[in-house]
Amino acid sequence: MPRGKQAPVGECLRRLRKAYPQADCTLTFLDPLELMVATILSAQCTDERVNQVTPTLFAKYRSAADYADAPPGQLEDDIRSTGFFNNKARNIRGACRVIADRHGGRVPMDMDVLVTLPGIGRKTANVILGNSGHRPGGVVVDTHVGRVSRRLGWTAHDDPVKVEQDLNRLIPQEDWVRAGHELILHGRQVCHARKPRCTECFLADVCPSAGRTDK
Repeated sequence: MPRGKQAPVGECLRRLRKAYPQADCTLTFLDPLELMVATILSAQCTDERVNQVTPTLFAKYRSAADYADAPPGQLEDDIRSTGFFNNKARNIRGACRVIADRHGGRVPMDMDVLVTLPGIGRKTANVILGNSGHRPGGVVVDTHVGRVSRRLGWTAHDDPVKVEQDLNRLIPQEDWVRAGHELILHGRQVCHARKPRCTECFLADVCPSAGRTDK
């Protein structure tokens, strides 16, 4: 658990909900398979860029088997603009091969099973579960969520799994999905990595890191 000053969780969540009433997943998808692929593509890439690539991608690959059986080089070319395309294509093919062969072509809605798939860690699994109407294993922790949480004093960790464990203890389970989206938006729009907009932040009066950039 974090040490030192800590922003009041309930009050911060109330303010975040008021500031971001429409907070939701910004990736475009129609089903869990599309969400899984989009989330893999979003690593080291903006959601906006992913959303530019996926309409054509999803029209071309309609099933897990389609991705798994994509000829060498084809899937890589289709996702090239998202960056790190070789590794992403390998993970998509690998995960979809398992889904097609062992799960009837359907993405398994179980945390313990999801994290055994190639390229699927807890963050991606929580995104898939939480945005498909299932109970996630915890709060989605990306770079924004980790940074904002450390500045608020909700965690002292850098490791995403440990950050998630701290947030899961602090944030009510029914708020895990929404809070994740809100913290991501706050990190993108206000609590920037290098130059946080503390003078404009609606959490500044309760944030122990307000005015500092060393967290």
